[in-house]
Amino acid sequence: MTITGIIAEFNPFHHGHKHLLAQTDGLKIVAMSGNFVQRGEPAIIDKWTRAQMALAHGADLVVELPFLVSVQAADYFANGAVAILERLGIDTLSFGTEEMLDYQQLADVYGEKAEQMSQFLLTLPDSLSYPQKTQRMWEEFTGIAFSGETPNHILGLAYAKACAGEEIRLQPIPRIGAGFHSEEKVAIASATAIRKHAADEAFLQSAMPDAELFLSESPVSWDNYFDLLRYQILTNLDLTTIYQVNEELAVRIRSAIAKSNTVDELVDMVATKRYTKARVRRVLTYILVNARETSLPEGIHVLGFTERGQAHLARIKGQAQLISKIGKEPWDSLTQQADQVYQLGHPAIKEQTFGRVPVRQLES
Repeated sequence: MTITGIIAEFNPFHHGHKHLLAQTDGLKIVAMSGNFVQRGEPAIIDKWTRAQMALAHGADLVVELPFLVSVQAADYFANGAVAILERLGIDTLSFGTEEMLDYQQLADVYGEKAEQMSQFLLTLPDSLSYPQKTQRMWEEFTGIAFSGETPNHILGLAYAKACAGEEIRLQPIPRIGAGFHSEEKVAIASATAIRKHAADEAFLQSAMPDAELFLSESPVSWDNYFDLLRYQILTNLDLTTIYQVNEELAVRIRSAIAKSNTVDELVDMVATKRYTKARVRRVLTYILVNARETSLPEGIHVLGFTERGQAHLARIKGQAQLISKIGKEPWDSLTQQADQVYQLGHPAIKEQTFGRVPVRQLES
């Protein structure tokens, strides 16, 4: 049986995600971001609800990406997620993309020339951001051209790098619907559009397969956490103790916070060519949750499963350390700390860690 991994945020789950799962072969294991996501922001609804949505529409097993995998640049995000999925026994990695290329061949190129490609990155000027340097690297060694509007494709390249030399087949799926950052109110709308128009119930009913479940929750955004972020910045005497905050960023953030009324304003003031907006948002997320560098957890936290997913967990029980309930002993202290901060965003957000058990989806 094919065992396919999918790396996702489902922020929130929409028809495009349902299509991706429908196009994916075999048993489907989703490694999903927790309550904070890759581009550096709180998930609009909590991880348990998003896992429930995925299980209702094709996923067999959903596991959680630790905070220091979820909130990372593409390469680190991909490496951490693929490592978890490998331990769960996948033989295929499926992902949506705007560019239908031979990603397997790209993975082979990286497998053969990883050292040369890494050395090439070191020759590029510091005036370029890391994403820009990575694009130059792929252009140099494979001839790929970038339009600048292909974030899923860029993640696909990161997955190709992460799977280089591994026995994992890459299965790209053409992305359908509105553009990634489109705010259009269409049937197959982007997650960006759904987050933008989260108060429009009629639109959500057409744009999401589980609109009622979404509407029963308490959506949050950076706006819900800005005062707490401001407090963290103003009261931390040494921001450089926070993960990935250097002296230059610390000075820029301290200067900008006094003149900012929203996270978007703060990001605009701090960002430069060197520090992209996505990197700044991630750094602000680290500050919000008071993140320090730490090792990744050995155990894999299970958020939910179907009967098929549960059977697979039973088969691999001796091969991977599986965490189905977090009690007195922590799974990952930083992720659990981030969950506690996430709960501060809205009084209706339920307990995210202690005593929670995996969502079970009965198969019809």
